[in-house]
Amino acid sequence: MELSFPWPMSQGEWLAWISAAVTVLLGVFFLFAAGTGLKALRLQTAPDRPQALAEVCGRVAGFYLGLGLAAILLAQPLIYMALGFAWAFTAFGRLVSMLSDGGGRLYNLVLLVVEVVLAALPLLFAFGLVS
Repeated sequence: MELSFPWPMSQGEWLAWISAAVTVLLGVFFLFAAGTGLKALRLQTAPDRPQALAEVCGRVAGFYLGLGLAAILLAQPLIYMALGFAWAFTAFGRLVSMLSDGGGRLYNLVLLVVEVVLAALPLLFAFGLVS
């Protein structure tokens, strides 16, 4: 199997590709700047548990990089659909938390909008709503 870089050819592909590229960039950021990434998310590790940063590097960065790169390198509608669903459920989880835990602050609202946009871009392409 030959891996090549399939350049997006249509507007819908570009939208999906942008979501995948942002996902990869977030993955690189969390991989190499896990502590700063946690601060950006308004989280912190316990002082006696620095190994918690490995969770950020492994789970967050690894998942973002793996799914984002798969979408970019394979450029298949079903992979873009998986990317869109991943971001949609991320947004859904944030919404549930905002409603049930009282986290309805401006910061969470902005991140919710970003996650909905990152979900919508590949899903619009995968479902053929934008060609």
